[in-house]
Amino acid sequence: MAAKAHAQWHGDLDSGTGSMKTDTGLSGDFSAASRFGDGEGTNPEELIAAAHAGCFSMALSNELHKAGFESRSVTTDAKVSMSMDGGPHISKIALSTTIDADGDHDAIEEVAQAAKEGCPISKALASVPEITLDVSYA
Repeated sequence: MAAKAHAQWHGDLDSGTGSMKTDTGLSGDFSAASRFGDGEGTNPEELIAAAHAGCFSMALSNELHKAGFESRSVTTDAKVSMSMDGGPHISKIALSTTIDADGDHDAIEEVAQAAKEGCPISKALASVPEITLDVSYA
């Protein structure tokens, strides 16, 4: 299986505009203002956040099931932070997840940490200096 997306950029970095679209129809316009400031539109980091939140939620649900916990839901927010020090780069990803499951919270949190490490998107983002996880319960 291979996921596909398309992006196009017009003009220079400061005044140019671009668009991104996946084969399944997710799409958005982006610009330097939406990426490095508070301008309207999306940006690549927002898509990384969405991918990481989705992947982690699925991975955690699977790991909870394999560990014998009945998980009713896993809801995850991801915040991708950029730094301009030494050139633009992703400096931190903060995952915040709410788990609706019965069981010992310490054991569930161990499973959550393992899911964070094993999630394919976490693995792809291994060069990010800091990926944190905050766990709460519904």
